[in-house]
Amino acid sequence: MKKILIQSATLIDSQLKSYPNTDVLVVDGKIAAIGKDLALPDNAEIIEAVGAILAPGFCDLNVNAGEPGFETKEDLQSLARAAFAGGITALALQPNTNPPLYSKAQISYICSSAADLPVAIHPLGTISYERKGEALAELFDMHQAGALAFTDGDKPLAHAGVMSRALLYTKGFGARIFSYAEDASMAAHAMVNEGVVSTYLGLKGNPALAEELMISRDIELAAYNQSPIHFSTISSAKSVQLIREAKAKGIAVTCDVAAHHLVLTEEALLGFDSNYKVKPPLRTEEDRNALLAGLADDTIDAVVSQHTPHEIEFKALEFGLAAYGIIGLQTLLPLVLKAGLTTRDIIKKLALEPRKILGLALPKIAEGESADLVLFDPKARWVFDEQTNASKSANSPFMGHEFTGQVRWACANNQYYTLKN
Repeated sequence: MKKILIQSATLIDSQLKSYPNTDVLVVDGKIAAIGKDLALPDNAEIIEAVGAILAPGFCDLNVNAGEPGFETKEDLQSLARAAFAGGITALALQPNTNPPLYSKAQISYICSSAADLPVAIHPLGTISYERKGEALAELFDMHQAGALAFTDGDKPLAHAGVMSRALLYTKGFGARIFSYAEDASMAAHAMVNEGVVSTYLGLKGNPALAEELMISRDIELAAYNQSPIHFSTISSAKSVQLIREAKAKGIAVTCDVAAHHLVLTEEALLGFDSNYKVKPPLRTEEDRNALLAGLADDTIDAVVSQHTPHEIEFKALEFGLAAYGIIGLQTLLPLVLKAGLTTRDIIKKLALEPRKILGLALPKIAEGESADLVLFDPKARWVFDEQTNASKSANSPFMGHEFTGQVRWACANNQYYTLKN
């Protein structure tokens, strides 16, 4: 029997109610007692948590792995290990695999392979067959197998008719479409934001308009079909405004933003470091400020890691040939702290709203309930490096960076993560 007593934490529950100086006893993965100055049980592990926050485990809506097909980038086990170390106890797995997750059998494979992991991995099925954008995939069958939502991942769905039919069809069984908003004919395989920096670097620019055109289209399609839609990793000021206006009209729109877009701008690319090459690209300070404002007024519902692992040979190349993406599971919390989010907003945007978007129940912090918890210290300083990185890959511009804000402990599925001193 495993007993863990967390002492003197500030407990914040799924209703965002705060309880300072609270003890929580977890026994074999269940919450056994909550109160102040709880008696110390025999053979219990003590975690002194003065100054730390105990909250529902985080949920990440945008995570990539390599399995199946690219296990050298990240398999499900290493993905769960890195997520757990970042306080993430549930995640939505993008279908950017080989083959893509476009059938009932593939969704079932992910669900069964991940069943015993500490992190609840929810595979997202593709909207179109093999992500080709031409015909709908087996949406209902995948939903029956465990797919809670559908997306073509980092491939924008150019065919408006296919998107419209997907929105209408999934409405019938309560699933949601995730849209990666990019007009590929406008973006034209460009690698950086179109503007002063792209001109200075001599690189073709990807205009924010490419994102905004697709958001405008998909908002109209969602309104036409009276279906909910979720926009993944929005990045521009105009995108925020479009979604704000759609919400004001009562259209069922939600969206998220990648944590790195909250702290980085296109100026980070001046050194041609391919670790800053992401999709959508880093944009301007004006865009960054608009994203923060969108979080503050709840236009933006969630913050995601957009964890995208790559082997070194995919990043140690000249900028134009390098792959897009960075790993981000363990840096999600410190980046939102760096961006200035309050504790309340962190729990709302990292734990509660993502689960609502996926249709998952919110973790209950009450006696007798299964423990789905994260304990983090918002003031702890630590270095993200080869020793602390739990991912198989290391493609991050933050390698060697000292962060403020660290996960100390997590519990889910009767499994535990404890920070090693």
